[in-house]
Amino acid sequence: MARVLAEESQKREHVVVYLSGAHAYGFPSPDSDLDLKAIHVCDTAELLGFELPATTVDRAEVLDGVEIDYTSNELGHVLAGILQGNGNFLERVLGRTVCYASPLLAELRPLAERSLSRRAHRHYRGFAQNQLRALAHGASVKKLLYVLRTALTGVHLLETGALEASLPRLLPVYGLEEAAELVEQKRAGERVSLEPLELEAWRARVDAALARLDAALEKSALPADPPNEAEVRAWLLSVRKARFR
Repeated sequence: MARVLAEESQKREHVVVYLSGAHAYGFPSPDSDLDLKAIHVCDTAELLGFELPATTVDRAEVLDGVEIDYTSNELGHVLAGILQGNGNFLERVLGRTVCYASPLLAELRPLAERSLSRRAHRHYRGFAQNQLRALAHGASVKKLLYVLRTALTGVHLLETGALEASLPRLLPVYGLEEAAELVEQKRAGERVSLEPLELEAWRARVDAALARLDAALEKSALPADPPNEAEVRAWLLSVRKARFR
């Protein structure tokens, strides 16, 4: 991982590099991929020419038997997504499992916190629904945990205004301590299967988590829309001006 970070840092200025996936969600196994999600900022001159830089950069390879997936998105694209409630971008900025942080991250975090709104429901509800479909087409402990993690992260954000990506931290808060056994199974390996009867036993609790996510939207104290779009725009302009050369 260090080699990938060093090589990619030579190519672009990172604001943050975040270790996502099972490591962020609290159930990594020895064979888990390293899922690196980054935010970078371009030199402003690059944005003013005829050939605009890509907003997304991807890299995937296997090093020492470990699959490393690296994705970085440009700051302007990320800020637009945060204002729309994009949970992937919010987690990169507000999550704990940070591999690298520039001084810009300390400025960005409070901006992102003030940008939180009920728009995040759409992201977490849609993501959970996609994962639920994947679970129906091939049940595994990992897929079940992904559904629960996504739903509970969304619930927690809407109910408390705090972003928490770690499922083990969320389980006792929402009365799902029995899922700790699933977490331990997943920590033993990526491909632990789930028998049909086991999945059926969890179906009601999955449905309840999704229902609570929808109910949280209606009761949330978060604003319907981000109240600080002008503040975010002004900060982005200041970053752009500092990098115009």
